[in-house]
Amino acid sequence: MSLVLVMWSVYGALVAITAVLYIYRGRLQRDEEDQIFLDDSFEQEKVAQELIVAKVNKIEPSLHVMKWLVAAATLVVIVYYIWDIITQFK
Repeated sequence: MSLVLVMWSVYGALVAITAVLYIYRGRLQRDEEDQIFLDDSFEQEKVAQELIVAKVNKIEPSLHVMKWLVAAATLVVIVYYIWDIITQFK
């Protein structure tokens, strides 16, 4: 298996995982309210909002790591092709 195929496969997998995390976070945040005013009779809605926030906060570190991995993989791809261009013109 060639290096280019492995490089692009890893890059594609990282981008796909990051996209899935973004979609999942978006679906969770769809049901989240920006500001709600609740009194004691709306405890059930308050608990539901707290659960949504907890799930989103649980995903955020993974999403942050994946963004950095995609950025690093992008840099590797760019550097590889620049190096390839330089070696072809030597």
